[in-house]
Amino acid sequence: MKKNKKIPFRGAATALVTPFSDGRIDLDSLRRLIEFQIDGGISAIVVLGTTGENPTVETDERQRITEAAAEQIGGRIPLIVGTGSNSTEHAVFLTKLACQAGADYVLAVTPYYNKANADGLIRHFTAVADASCCPVILYNVPSRTGINIPIGVYRELAKHGNIVGVKESSGSMTQAAEILAETDLALYSGNDGDNVPLLSLGAAGVISVLSNIMPREVSEMCDAAFSRDFALASRMQVAYTSLISALFSDVNPIVVKSALALMGLCRDEMRLPLTSLSADKREKLIYEMKKAGIYLP
Repeated sequence: MKKNKKIPFRGAATALVTPFSDGRIDLDSLRRLIEFQIDGGISAIVVLGTTGENPTVETDERQRITEAAAEQIGGRIPLIVGTGSNSTEHAVFLTKLACQAGADYVLAVTPYYNKANADGLIRHFTAVADASCCPVILYNVPSRTGINIPIGVYRELAKHGNIVGVKESSGSMTQAAEILAETDLALYSGNDGDNVPLLSLGAAGVISVLSNIMPREVSEMCDAAFSRDFALASRMQVAYTSLISALFSDVNPIVVKSALALMGLCRDEMRLPLTSLSADKREKLIYEMKKAGIYLP
């Protein structure tokens, strides 16, 4: 299908953690994390997604996070804000809030637990897109939501002028290829282990957890793929495989937040029901980080 819509970004975006300090949002650490990402050449920032512990962040906190992120970024790269909910009305509310607070794009996850049918998915995402002043990126993550967006739903949603992309985390290369072949949506890898395979199919980039700690390397991996140097991109993918496995050895973002704390970039603090990383997994994480050449103060 002819690509007519503006691509939200090309390259690597980071699904940023939400830093806490004594139970409260740590805006100083948020600003520090954003600068670390921009210094590393990242192409976009995503806040309040899965890695940002979206479900445990309150409405007033969401606004402060979005406003602080937008101010810190200062238009240098796009700011994408997660606004998904299993309630369409609430997702519309969160989307409007994000746009007013400074988002450039919103990331709308598939309604979870309710497990809507195809008609429900179309009506849900259409309601969000109709209400949004920002372009919408869909987020398909069946392992979290319990439902996969079928290609027929993608075809229908791609007709909406305000739906411009998809973060595809189904793990299916066939589905990714169908999206690229049959819609004009910009496709982004949502699984770090699938980055190079999806880039080789024609993905516009990745929305990465790994780039929280390695923004430059993930950006360079994307650049290599865009330059058609898939030998280099594949070597990088393979080289980081064991680190990626370590980062997902426990529920995301438990491990990556521990990694960032080891790097001195934020505190190793989450909100329940998430808990700190076990000692044995932390030891493995440190080993893999050092092996990857990450400096630990």
